[in-house]
Amino acid sequence: MSNQNVNVLNSVTKTLIDSCKGYETCADMSDDSYALRAEFNRRATERRALVNEFQHQVRTYGGEPKDDGSLSGVVHRGFTKFTGLFKDDEKAAVEALDDGEEFLAEKIEGKLDHDDLAPETRTLLKRAHSSARAGERFADLLEKSM
Repeated sequence: MSNQNVNVLNSVTKTLIDSCKGYETCADMSDDSYALRAEFNRRATERRALVNEFQHQVRTYGGEPKDDGSLSGVVHRGFTKFTGLFKDDEKAAVEALDDGEEFLAEKIEGKLDHDDLAPETRTLLKRAHSSARAGERFADLLEKSM
């Protein structure tokens, strides 16, 4: 069971790291709004805390935790910066954030379908899922206000 839990947690950890970096990218792109930048940074900090919890749990299971994001996350952030050249940076950042949060939530939902997860793994996944859905709602509100 531990190997399955390690694989699931490491897979989501990579995407959580991407999410952290995504929030940091959004903060960098929203330099005109101190409040928005502060909120993006706060959310990045929250995600880093989740990453740390996931990594700790992987170690508890005897695994080696992932400490880097995915190639697709790098591409997504690059695309966000590129589209920011052609439209309002904040709008591009929020659109990318919304896409990223939706991707993260759906990935976690897929992992929660595994029947043989330990309760600790399932609890972490549910917390990360709630965080992703909250991020999605935040991005939706920002999009409506722009």
